[in-house]
Amino acid sequence: MIITLTGNCVVCGRPFEITVFEDDFEAWQNGALVQDVFWYLTSDERELLISGICEICWTKMFGE
Repeated sequence: MIITLTGNCVVCGRPFEITVFEDDFEAWQNGALVQDVFWYLTSDERELLISGICEICWTKMFGE
């Protein structure tokens, strides 16, 4: 099954939606590494799941 994760960037409030497989999400919630289970997401999408910070804010805060 596919699920859509939604939320807002914790810095700017910009909304986001990320679609993942439910089994992968459960594996991540149970301790699997984000880069292992969500190999099909971009690094920016994975970072958004980890920190809640969008690509634009991350770049403004930390650079490329």
